Amino acid sequence: MDTDDKHERPRSPATMTVPQAGRLVATADPWEPYQLLDPDGVAVEAVAAYLRDLQAADRSAATLRSYGMDLLRWFRFLWAAGVTWDRATRTEARDFCRWLLVAGKPTRPHWRAQDESKAGVRAAAPVAASTGKAYAASVRAHSETVLRSFYDFHRDGDSGPILNPFPLERSRRSGRAYAHHNPMEPYRNQRTGLYRPTVPIRIPRSIPDEEFNQIFARLPSHRDRALVAFYVSTGARAAELLSATQGGVDPGRQVITVVRKGSRHTQELPASTDAFVWLRLYQLELDGVIPRGARQPLWWTLRRPHRPLTYHAAHRMFERVNARAGTTATLHALRHTAAYRMAQDPALPLTDVQFVLGHAQLSTTQLYLTPRKEEVVRRLLAHHAEQTRQARERARPAPAPGYRPQTLEVLFGTGAV
Repeated sequence: MDTDDKHERPRSPATMTVPQAGRLVATADPWEPYQLLDPDGVAVEAVAAYLRDLQAADRSAATLRSYGMDLLRWFRFLWAAGVTWDRATRTEARDFCRWLLVAGKPTRPHWRAQDESKAGVRAAAPVAASTGKAYAASVRAHSETVLRSFYDFHRDGDSGPILNPFPLERSRRSGRAYAHHNPMEPYRNQRTGLYRPTVPIRIPRSIPDEEFNQIFARLPSHRDRALVAFYVSTGARAAELLSATQGGVDPGRQVITVVRKGSRHTQELPASTDAFVWLRLYQLELDGVIPRGARQPLWWTLRRPHRPLTYHAAHRMFERVNARAGTTATLHALRHTAAYRMAQDPALPLTDVQFVLGHAQLSTTQLYLTPRKEEVVRRLLAHHAEQTRQARERARPAPAPGYRPQTLEVLFGTGAV
C-alpha cells in the first residue's frame, strides 16, 4: 500500500469550491511572454522558471500559453485546498484529476468582472459554478502531461519535491516504455501517466456542401468571403492563415505564404481562383485605408480604428454567421472540409495532401479517408432499399406459363420496356 493511501487527508473534492483566483496574463516582454499571477497579483516563480525552460527548448508562445492554462487550473485547485505546489502529493493529483472529470468546466465570469481585473481593481475572486460538463479527455490528458513535466523539471533542478505527484504507470516505474519490446510483435496501446485518461480517436468533422453554401451566402463582407474561401481551399489552420502578409500573396501562381503552427516555418499553399478574386475585392475596399507594405498583415478589421485581425475576432465572425445560418459548424471545421475534399480526389496523392496540411505523420492524414457520416447514412439507406426491393422480387409468385415477357414487364414493371 502506498504511503499516500495510508495517510490520506480528510479533504474531498466533492465538497471543495475552487474560486477563479489568479490569472495568466500576456506581457509585451519577449523574454517572458506569459506570467501566472497568484491571487495577490504576484508572479509565481516556479511557473516562470518552467516557462523559461520551455522557451529555451524552442517552444512557441502559443505553447507557453497552453501550458500556462493547465498550470493555472492546478494552482487554483491547490490554493483552494490550502496546499503549496511543492508539498502536493499523489492524493492531491488524484483528486485534481477526479475534479476535472466530475466537477466539470466552471462558468466564465462576466465581462465586466474581467475588465475590472484587467484594470487593476482588486475584488474577491469569483466562485464560478460548475457547468456539469466534464473537461474533454484530450484536455485532461494534456493537463496530466504538462503537470508531470512541470514536476520533473523541478525535481531535476532540486527545486521541487523528490516524488512526482503525477507518476508514470506502475508497470513503467522501473524503466522506459517498451524497454524489452519484441520487435517482431506489434506495440500495445500503453498509457504513460498513472492518471492519464484514455483519449478516443475522433473522426474529423467536416461541413457538408449544402451547409457550407448556406454559411458562405450569409458572409457579410468581401474580407470574410476571402477568408472562408482560403480556409476551405488551402486547409490552413485559423491562426496560420491570419499570419499571412501582403507580400506573401502571389495571385499569378495562386499561392499564399503562411507560418506553420508547429515548426513556425513559412510555407506556400495553393488556393482556389475564387479565393484570390474575393481577396482582390477586399483589398480594393480598404485601398488607402490600411498600411501598405510587404511585411504588413494581410487581414485587418473592418471597423475603425483598423487593426490586424486576430484569431478571436475571426472566430467570433464565424460564430455570428453560423447563428444567422442556423448551423453549428466551427472555424476549424473548414480545415477538415478542405482535407476531406483533397483526400477524396483520386487524382491527388495522399502525400500531397499531407504536405499541404502540414502533418508530420501520414497516419494523421489517413483519418480523412474515413467516409463522412452523411455519405455512410445515404449509402446504407440505399442498401436497405435495394434489399427490400430484392425481397419483394423473390416473394412475387411466378406467372403461369404462356404469357409473353414483354407484356409482364409493362404490367408489373419488372424491367425496362
